[in-house]
Amino acid sequence: MFLNPFQNQRLISQILLEQKGGEIIRNYILGYARVSTEQQNLDRQLDALKKYGCDMIFNEKMTGTKKDRPELKRMLERMTAGDIVVIESLSRLGRSTKDLIELTELFQSKGVNLVSLKESIDTSTSTGKLLFTLMSAIAQFERDVIADRTRKGLRSARARGRVGGRPKANPEQ
Repeated sequence: MFLNPFQNQRLISQILLEQKGGEIIRNYILGYARVSTEQQNLDRQLDALKKYGCDMIFNEKMTGTKKDRPELKRMLERMTAGDIVVIESLSRLGRSTKDLIELTELFQSKGVNLVSLKESIDTSTSTGKLLFTLMSAIAQFERDVIADRTRKGLRSARARGRVGGRPKANPEQ
């Protein structure tokens, strides 16, 4: 059976505590998976989190722009010092740099580390903390650029007389 570095460390810590007659305090690897709509599939994320060795996985089908995400809230309430939160990608946890940084600060205040599989980020390391901050800023920049392009494209189309959106309802019906 493949053990990731955290699982190896957990095993070593448990053995040392048992040898010293200490109480074993179990830390958990908590996974979080999210897709934006009911039509999207969580399987790829769930497979990655299971492969990593998550003890519990919280998942939901809800846009990341909503602040109130019930499963994320459940995970945040459940996590304790020493736990690790694993996500498939930073974009699954939050949709803005501010949101991601706020969540990371909450994790840090509770003594919880974050691992992002896609970006190979582990906030238990100084390099991981730096990479997390940089990747969050780049992801936010990318979303802002896409939004700017969309707005410019819509303005350009309107200037040419094209109207977007749904067709207006026929008042004669």
